[in-house]
Amino acid sequence: MNKEQIALRIKEEIESTAKSIETFRELSKPIAPENAIGRVSRMDAINNKSVNEVALRKAELRLKNLQVAMSKIHDIDFGICLRCKNVIPIARIMLLPQSVFCVNCAK
Repeated sequence: MNKEQIALRIKEEIESTAKSIETFRELSKPIAPENAIGRVSRMDAINNKSVNEVALRKAELRLKNLQVAMSKIHDIDFGICLRCKNVIPIARIMLLPQSVFCVNCAK
């Protein structure tokens, strides 16, 4: 397993996720009641805000998990499934660097 490649991938994901978090925070700002928008438009804006808040929470969790993965990349058990103790395929790690389970155990 090439840990340098994985570390680079994790860094890229951390940067991308941090940018997404900034965007979601901007989109999740409160909607001022004095805004002159119609009732339907206001309800749509409130709904969009809720969707963006959920996306923000997911992105924050992903960032935390990526940071944990980065801190553990040099551990001897990095890339080993926590449940079955088999090696997690490199393709899965490159796709989801924060994965701690193999595909079968993640189901």
